[in-house]
Amino acid sequence: MAIPVIYNIRSVRVRWVSAVVSVVGIAGSVGVFIAMLALANGFEAALATSGSPLNAKVRRAGTTSEMESGMSLDETRIIGDAPGVARGADNAPLVSAEVVIVTALPKAGYGTDANVAVRGVSPQAAQVHDKVRITEGRYFEPGIAELIVGRGADRTIEGLALGDRPRFGGREWTVVGLFDADGSAFDSEIWCDARLLNESFGRPAGVSQSATVRLDSPESFNAFKDALTSDPRLTVMAQREQEYYADRSTMISTLIRSLGFLVAIVMGVGSIFGALNTMYSAVAARAREIATLRALGFGPGSVVVSFVFESLLIALVGGAVGGLMALPVNGVGVSTMNWQTFSHLAFAFRVTPPLLLYGLIFALIMGFVGGLLPAVRAARLPVASALREL
Repeated sequence: MAIPVIYNIRSVRVRWVSAVVSVVGIAGSVGVFIAMLALANGFEAALATSGSPLNAKVRRAGTTSEMESGMSLDETRIIGDAPGVARGADNAPLVSAEVVIVTALPKAGYGTDANVAVRGVSPQAAQVHDKVRITEGRYFEPGIAELIVGRGADRTIEGLALGDRPRFGGREWTVVGLFDADGSAFDSEIWCDARLLNESFGRPAGVSQSATVRLDSPESFNAFKDALTSDPRLTVMAQREQEYYADRSTMISTLIRSLGFLVAIVMGVGSIFGALNTMYSAVAARAREIATLRALGFGPGSVVVSFVFESLLIALVGGAVGGLMALPVNGVGVSTMNWQTFSHLAFAFRVTPPLLLYGLIFALIMGFVGGLLPAVRAARLPVASALREL
């Protein structure tokens, strides 16, 4: 025979002070847990959304990123003639040969420099990278020292507003446009003409580090990749653009998640002790009630289930409060160094429904662990001696 749920609800209401203490402890642990996962989630999303399913990223074989790669102009032309490559209105292959330079620029509000990625692109880049949209000003003119700046870089780096004239690579540039790339890693970059960027940093003309290729369809990727790897004139590797950028997020997101779990576990242990204290106090204060329930025919198993349910009820409220505490950080912009590219990356916290669900599960685990031992103790109370105290 099971003890009615209303008994536990009334018990929590009567002993609300101790219950609130447990709720606050669990809510704090859950809030931190969700916030740390939201931080890792936002970092991953910024990179994972950088790619397009229609794009492929080509770089030198054996390299781990475009920063280590290098390709000649002839190789880029061969890549453009491969099967599956889309063509523009002028029948030219939609291939953007790209160069990435990391330069130090002052970080807004900190007085220190941040490593900012400057991407030199080909004229076809506007058609290849369809997520990049000019929101203010205009696109840069090829052959002229002009820049377009991602909204993340504009927000976090000084001197990159529309009309500003930053200086790097021994040259003064003019910001002629701001662009939005749907919160992807491109939002943290500065774009300009690839030829001028090579020239400014003393690199050979016509050399690029990678090529971003627009395909006819996502299904064309395998044929495109096979054509490149089987061509004796090339020593390159092709990867779907989305996969390439997702791989760049692995190290930092794993680190953030690990730290998040560590902090949450430490706080969770404290919350479990709080729940233990609350439930042990409840057992001590309700010894007569428990004995009466046993005398009425409720078995030890029913008592255990009832007390564990009560602890889970408190934990569920704490988990819900913790989720509400974490919601305000959703969309809050932050920035960090991506240690796989050594460049500044601006992104935002992403609190998603699955993360809120994980928070509730975490809370229920704390509630179960914190309520089990007191529940067992309640079930073992000697009925006769407790009733004699009535």
